[in-house]
Amino acid sequence: MPLPFLTADRAFDASAEDVALPFDDHDSWRRPYRPGPWRVAAAATLLLLASFVLFAGMIIAFAGALPGAGACLALALAVIICALRMLRIGAWVSRHGVRRVGFFRTTTVPWNRATEVRTVQQPVKWLGFPRTVQGQALIVVRRGGDAVPPLLTDSNADFLTRGEAFDRAADTIEAWGDEYRQQ
Repeated sequence: MPLPFLTADRAFDASAEDVALPFDDHDSWRRPYRPGPWRVAAAATLLLLASFVLFAGMIIAFAGALPGAGACLALALAVIICALRMLRIGAWVSRHGVRRVGFFRTTTVPWNRATEVRTVQQPVKWLGFPRTVQGQALIVVRRGGDAVPPLLTDSNADFLTRGEAFDRAADTIEAWGDEYRQQ
């Protein structure tokens, strides 16, 4: 049962559509959609694993094996960093351009170097695995014809089984591109 009046980012009588708040700064980087349930579930599972590793490290420290406790602490911190990085993955936009944040790499394309932002039908990776399925992808074509890897796909961890959310996010990013490429 959705309770929109309890969410911090929505006014009490706001419609279900995601609209930008009037005080939002277009100069700061923002993700124009919410992280999907698959991405949030994976990050929550990693954080749960990190809590078990920290608990094990505490038990090892009380047993007197400090090097083992330090190794558990280091492993837990690495898992927490991976979970937080996983939540940052996605497409981010600002007045300056569009940014594709990956787990290991971030690519930024300024709006003045992008010739078009469009949705295309193509084979896309399913949840980031090597297996591909036919789906939709939002791509940015740079000047000179080189394409950035897809910003969004309808089969990634944010939009799997959420076609309407993919369409809304793709339309929003395309609108940002249309507005700021012409300036």
